Amino acid sequence: MTMRTTARGAATRQRLVSGAALLMREQGAAVTNLDQVLRATSTSKSQLFHYFPDGRAGLLVAVTSYEVEQVIEAQRPHLDDLSTAKSWREWRGGVLRHYVELGERCPMGSLTSELGTSSPEARNIVNGLYDRWEGALMAGVQAMIVNGAVRPDLPVRDTARSILTAVQGGVVMLRATGRLSYLETTLDTTLEPLLGTPRAAA
Repeated sequence: MTMRTTARGAATRQRLVSGAALLMREQGAAVTNLDQVLRATSTSKSQLFHYFPDGRAGLLVAVTSYEVEQVIEAQRPHLDDLSTAKSWREWRGGVLRHYVELGERCPMGSLTSELGTSSPEARNIVNGLYDRWEGALMAGVQAMIVNGAVRPDLPVRDTARSILTAVQGGVVMLRATGRLSYLETTLDTTLEPLLGTPRAAA
């Protein structure tokens, strides 16, 4: 009985989080309120506050954690094995497709803008995302060196950080202008030490 209740409770909590995340993707975190979330997820206020005693602030942190996982999942399976030029090109294509689908709505940008520095927990979640993302990119750069595909003195961490920063900076420009070209250009520039001219080969 306890197991069934626990499973049901986990499902309810997940419904609240994924429903809130969808609303925030569609209209932004700032304008999404709890009443909208309750209607969209067919849950009661008592249920919401049972799982999120801090109300909207707690739900925002949970949605941030959920969206972090979506960022990583959107790059799989390519992010898990960036050991060849082909896998890097496929990863690049996946990143561009993901942000084309999101358009000017980047849920992580919206959430972090609203939470700012007021939520250390949310900041830690985002920092964890960047650490995982950077680690995967570093593993890919290192694999390319080991395979002899790139020069052996290519700085692993700096290259990975440049690529990660290129993605995030390009996404900021995409949100501000609606133009994907900024993300394409900066990503291709930072990938050049690994792939030469990715746009010509993609």
